[in-house]
Amino acid sequence: MTFVELLPIFMFVALGVLLFSGYPVAFILGGVGLGFALLGDMLGALNWARMTVLPNRIYGGTMENPVLVAIPMFIFMGTMLERSGAAGDLLHALQVLTRRVPGGLALSVTLMGTIMAATTGIIGASVVMMTLMALPVMQERGYNLPLATGTIAASGTLGILIPPSIMLVIMADLMSIPVGTVFIAAIVPGLLLSALYCVYIFVICHLRPKLAPPLPDEIGPDSPGEYLTMLLRSFVPPVLLIVVVLGSIFGGIATPTEAAGVGALGATLLAVYNRKLTWAVLKEVCHRSALTGGMLFGIFLGATCFSLVFRTLGGDVLIDEFIAATGVGPWGVMLVIMGMVFFLGFFFDWIEITLIVLPVFGPIIAGLDFGAHMVGFDGISADAGVVTLVWFTILLATNLQTSFLTPPFGFALFYMKGVAPPEVTIQMIYKGIIPFVLLQIVGLGLCILFPWLVLALPNAVLG
Repeated sequence: MTFVELLPIFMFVALGVLLFSGYPVAFILGGVGLGFALLGDMLGALNWARMTVLPNRIYGGTMENPVLVAIPMFIFMGTMLERSGAAGDLLHALQVLTRRVPGGLALSVTLMGTIMAATTGIIGASVVMMTLMALPVMQERGYNLPLATGTIAASGTLGILIPPSIMLVIMADLMSIPVGTVFIAAIVPGLLLSALYCVYIFVICHLRPKLAPPLPDEIGPDSPGEYLTMLLRSFVPPVLLIVVVLGSIFGGIATPTEAAGVGALGATLLAVYNRKLTWAVLKEVCHRSALTGGMLFGIFLGATCFSLVFRTLGGDVLIDEFIAATGVGPWGVMLVIMGMVFFLGFFFDWIEITLIVLPVFGPIIAGLDFGAHMVGFDGISADAGVVTLVWFTILLATNLQTSFLTPPFGFALFYMKGVAPPEVTIQMIYKGIIPFVLLQIVGLGLCILFPWLVLALPNAVLG
């Protein structure tokens, strides 16, 4: 192959090298795209006039996209919930309810992570919040620190998969499939991972009780009335918010954008109910939401430029030819992509991986034939390619959850270390997440082997 034909490969190499520089990702994506567009024009592989479509793609694909409007409001909702005090009340109630179960406090943290994942979807906020609330309590109860840190980190990252997840909104938009369909498809895999965590914690704490001493009997309500009050105060507000946001989407009552607006309002009212809403809190929440949203949309712009140049230089054709030459078949291609994404997760964040992998490999996966595994899901779509895309999107989302936990650049680990006490070393955190990363691989393997785990629920709801 000539140098010109290999330009798309050099684009990926340049991107991989520059991402390690620490320079803002949005500028790297856009800069690499524009740089290789100029190089391609000089070598006759790309007509610079084609780059005039870039502003239209940015405006029509990102700025005018009504689905992406949901992202700032979901960010606002999660940030406001972090400040409302709802999570602290929820954790206390779950501790009391699971006090007789081996590893009850660790199970409570996992359950709280699952519930909060369905209300926030912001990993940094979830991990920091749960570390600040749960880790001191687990230390006080004499919990094994690797078990404690692994439980918090793993359960805190469930928000990347369990809807309403910002990542799922972005993925659905990139794949041009309905956000509601992707949300419904992610429920079972998300709960599957949570269940695997709970089973592991229960078994390991049953076999080795010293890892997780039980909660003392004197902690908690003394009467049935106090129990009921505790449950109503701790469970009803977050569950009601989940039902309103997700139920309105699944029921076809509201679009994801409208539901996000309702969720932002509900989180604000919850802060009012808990007497935590002040002008300073509102200002901080708006500021953090604007910064996070600006960062995400900046990356969208850079990724649009990168993918346009990559395809114009023939990158998608190059990948098609490579896959055809390997002769591994559809399942082999799927395993290769999943392995590549898992490896990239050691070094890059989900945003970079998503915006690079999905536009390139999504159309390729949609064109592959997975046989009888994709038959019988006409409730999602009569087009087998669309069904395959829904399945592939959830597989990728499940895989990307590990990117928050795998060293050396697992962001959840850095979030945790940043707020954990000095005695909690990074080595303890690394040791603690190993079993949970293996459980995530097991969950991903089950979703690959049994596509109905992903597709059955949206097929039933939408059919």
